[in-house]
Amino acid sequence: MSKYFKPISISLSPNVEKDDVKLALNLLIRPWLWKKGKGIGELEDSFKKYLGVKYAVSFNSGRSSFYAILKSLELEKGSGVLSQAFTCNAVPNPVLWADLEPIYIDCNTDDFNVDISDLKAKIGPNSKVLVVQHTFGLPANMDEIRAICGANNLILIEDCAHSLGAEYNGEKVGIHSKAAFFSFSRDKIISSVYGGMAITNDDVLGRKLQELQKEFGQPSKCWICQQIWHPVLLRYFILPVYNFLDLGKIFLVFAQAAHILSKAVSWKEKRGLRPDYFPKALPNALAVMALNQFNKLEKFNAHRQKIADYYFEELKDAKFILPKAFANRRNIFLRFTVKHPKAHDIIYEAWHKQNILLGDWYTTPIAPFDTKVEEIKYKPGSCRNAEYLAKHTLNLPTHINISFSDAERIVNFLKKWN
Repeated sequence: MSKYFKPISISLSPNVEKDDVKLALNLLIRPWLWKKGKGIGELEDSFKKYLGVKYAVSFNSGRSSFYAILKSLELEKGSGVLSQAFTCNAVPNPVLWADLEPIYIDCNTDDFNVDISDLKAKIGPNSKVLVVQHTFGLPANMDEIRAICGANNLILIEDCAHSLGAEYNGEKVGIHSKAAFFSFSRDKIISSVYGGMAITNDDVLGRKLQELQKEFGQPSKCWICQQIWHPVLLRYFILPVYNFLDLGKIFLVFAQAAHILSKAVSWKEKRGLRPDYFPKALPNALAVMALNQFNKLEKFNAHRQKIADYYFEELKDAKFILPKAFANRRNIFLRFTVKHPKAHDIIYEAWHKQNILLGDWYTTPIAPFDTKVEEIKYKPGSCRNAEYLAKHTLNLPTHINISFSDAERIVNFLKKWN
């Protein structure tokens, strides 16, 4: 029965497989492993080896990791941090929390990454840091960006939340800058519901990150328990009856309201404020969950590429603008992002009539849509490409639980919009 009510989904912990659920259940009955254990060191060592870096320091989210990097830089209060619009509030919020000034750069419409001309125009005497987001898994133009940073004495940080495994000029993203951070949140390349990693080859910065990890301390056991329950409840209780009298949706809302499960973005973050569970170190239980997913990274990304290839082939003659390919950039397609003048109408009909949850990253220049942009210092009209893309893009799922029959159903639905 569940197949009739379970949606084709792009979010809702899409990476979860049976072994992830089994691991979560095993951790639930062993609370003495929740905070401390060997999983933390094993995950950090795996990242160091995979990326070839000296330091990999784990935290309980990508934003905690970014915040730790900013604090480690010991910048003067009010220093400017350049980062692109067409992003999540998880990027500007750590800037605000660190008493720094976010400066929003427009993105370009070819690769959804930072627009070079707008970047050059907005660099000022107070600009100290540039954060480069590799959007949806496609690396930004790092050669040109590094040259600009060098000419303007900017510290370069890579936001690799979407792009674990992506490559620029044959090298993994994250190693082209002074520091980088990754996210393991529920709908990223790998997931432990919450989690993140900061990396660097700089000895001074690396030691400061390690000191901050200890200083931040561990999140509460209640918070850890919320994250462990997430893959279990999503897979067996929420998704199977998601559209059966809306029982799955109702249970998800109830579980979040009752603090059985966590929300992806808190109400405080939508107002530029910091929840008390950020920043924290990554607890052992979530490190174990992330490591299990990390060990499947190549399988995950190979599957994403096959699904992306299918979309390219089947939609090449449809009235959608498909992702642009670049010879020196390996896109790992966290999401397959297309453009269409009626993107919002397509998303709405898919959700409400087809039981297909297409992606809505991003329907506003700073997501989620109910973020109070004035509180995070974004000025409407300042990033016109980002605002255009927010109305004309939608994402197709590529994750490990999307079968070719699912992709075929999505394609057949999209072709009705020719």
